[in-house]
Order: sequence, then structure tokens, then C-alpha cells
Amino acid sequence: MRDEAERAALLALPLHVRLRTNMLAVLVVCSLAAIALVMALGSVFAETVDVKYRGPVDLAKFQCTAELDSSVVKRVCYNAEHAYMLIRLKQVWYHYCQIDQDTVSALLADGSKGAFYNENIKDAATRGKFGCRDKPIPQF
Repeated sequence: MRDEAERAALLALPLHVRLRTNMLAVLVVCSLAAIALVMALGSVFAETVDVKYRGPVDLAKFQCTAELDSSVVKRVCYNAEHAYMLIRLKQVWYHYCQIDQDTVSALLADGSKGAFYNENIKDAATRGKFGCRDKPIPQF
């Protein structure tokens, strides 16, 4: 009986009110479905980059910058758990091992990212301090 009373009350409302109520419900359901779809497809469309001297790396487990306003350093991705950095210099991705968060943060904060990279990260300047040749390379 209660259902009949609710149905009668709903039908008593003007048509435009009923349509607005139904449209709101449809929008909520569609929005939730879209969010679920994006989350489900996120791993399908995960970004993978080709790293020189390593090969393809999935960026799903990295914190990455957007495109940077630098003539040399275009993008930086860092995995703190493994102290592992990927850096795109112009169009080529490189990797660095056992690089601390402070160095990565300093790179990103520096006004001249290219100069900072050349002086503090690049193998030639650091004698391979962060190079991956003699260090374990994390697997993702």
C-alpha cells in the first residue's frame, strides 16, 4: 500500500518536476559508470616509455611531472620506494638508480634544470654516482 501511495504522489507531481528528478538520477548513474570505466581502463592505457639502455618501462608506479618548461629536461618520473628516476632529455628517456628524493626535488626546483642535471646527476659529472651500470635495476 505504501508503494501505491508513493507512486500516486509521484504521478501527482507536474511532468517537468518528474523529468528533472529522473534526469538527475540518470546523470548520477552515468557519472558513476564513467568513473568506474575510467578506473577499470586506467591500467589498459597505462603510459609506457622506452628507456635507453633498459627498454620499456610502465609509469604506473612512478610520480611523474607534466611537461617541463626546460630546453633539455622535458619530464621526470620518480619511484621513491626504489630511489629510481626516469628523465626525458629532449626526446630520449634515461634512468638513474639509487638517486635520493632530495636530489630529484632539487632538480625540479632549480631554475636551470639542464644545468642542474649536467652538474649533479649526469654520469660524467658524478663519476656514475647515480648510474645504473653497477647497481640493481628495479623491476616493475
